[in-house]
Amino acid sequence: MAAPRKVIISCALTGAIHTPSMSPHLPVTPEDLASQAIDAAKAGAAIVHLHARNPETGRPDQSAEAFGKFLPTIASACDVVINITTGGAPNMTVQERVVPARTFKPELASLNMGSMNFGLFPMLKRYKEFSHDWERQHLENSRGLIFRNTFDDIAYILGELGDAGTRFEFECYDTAHLYNLAHFADAGLVKTPLFIQTVFGILGGIGTHPDDVAHMKRTADRLFGDSYVWSVLGAGRNQMNIAAISAAQGGNIRVGLEDNLWDGPGRLAESNAQQVRRARQIVEGLGLEVATPDEARQILGLKGKAATSIG
Repeated sequence: MAAPRKVIISCALTGAIHTPSMSPHLPVTPEDLASQAIDAAKAGAAIVHLHARNPETGRPDQSAEAFGKFLPTIASACDVVINITTGGAPNMTVQERVVPARTFKPELASLNMGSMNFGLFPMLKRYKEFSHDWERQHLENSRGLIFRNTFDDIAYILGELGDAGTRFEFECYDTAHLYNLAHFADAGLVKTPLFIQTVFGILGGIGTHPDDVAHMKRTADRLFGDSYVWSVLGAGRNQMNIAAISAAQGGNIRVGLEDNLWDGPGRLAESNAQQVRRARQIVEGLGLEVATPDEARQILGLKGKAATSIG
């Protein structure tokens, strides 16, 4: 009898989309980020996808100093794979966005595979009161915001990080992003296996219908064959539905408060670990097993924790 398939659960802790006023459980301080990352790992996350924030205002902070306040704590407390964002926030330059990953040389870094509209303003219908002045403007400004990820930007990040052996979580918000990745693969600028994170439900990208998920999977299969590892994230209330589709069809899962603040209708998730546990229930309910960090390293061809500069 064949051994159960291993499913990688990634957990994205805080991101740059949601603001502190939306949930008291969104980690903002270095202490909260470290604690929630460690708890997510204990719950079954093999990978933690990390952003940093200003602990006073909760605003996204892409400085190496901000990341340095929690990365060593996570690395010393558990064996989880650390994945540092190069997306930062959509209003940052690519030079700003690459700084923490270039500094700490992680096993994984995210890499957005195309420019896009990135509409957060619909959340203004749900949230009326904000604790910090920047929050409302952050959402409002997205009406005219283009999240820039040009071919030059992507090549710049590949060049800045590739020599350190950092591999990439390729974030693809639409089919065009898959074709962009195929362009870099054909040019020999990215290494297999490709870890492709297909993203559903951001206004400006592909939607959340099961047909959208199937379309992205079919396209990736046609472009990359067996040279990629598929994972999904669903934004908002579609998070667990899309996670279940992926797990049932041979894929992996990303959850976390970066992508969804909720644990059901009208019920805020109290931690990132809570969402990891729900994802784990989906995986194990299908007769599959959750991958350990070392199993994820093997599946993705990562360089190992000791080869980073996290400490």
